[in-house]
Amino acid sequence: MAKLRHVAIQVPNLERAAKFYEESLELVRVAEAKSPIGNAIMLSDGTVNLTLLNFPEGKGGQLHGPDWAGLHHIGFVVDDEEVTAQRIADAGGRFFMRIPEGYPGVDAEAKFKDPFGIVFDISEHIWTIESKSGDEAAHGHEQRS
Repeated sequence: MAKLRHVAIQVPNLERAAKFYEESLELVRVAEAKSPIGNAIMLSDGTVNLTLLNFPEGKGGQLHGPDWAGLHHIGFVVDDEEVTAQRIADAGGRFFMRIPEGYPGVDAEAKFKDPFGIVFDISEHIWTIESKSGDEAAHGHEQRS
């Protein structure tokens, strides 16, 4: 069974949004990423990763303009990406894209769309849920245990 472990929302101001979730809901900042495809701050409650996304003008991934805020996508940890991808296709979903590897702090997960166009990720690794030092934090994920 897939497990929901990642929610990504687009926000017009990363720091303001992060401060809100840190102060009001006591989420913990666990990682940050700046890349050619957009910028992110990752927060967590210890189980689920909340990634705040911002796409400066000219960067891909932006929905509805730079001042828009709302759900961007959700992510599921799965045991086997290939088997799950086939189940998604059989149920009426479709492959959307794969985030390329090599951007610091950006996970290289596969993105799909459900039959209604909602974007979701599947990955065999969990998203960052606790602050790490060194290389793991820089890559923004840890291996599934």
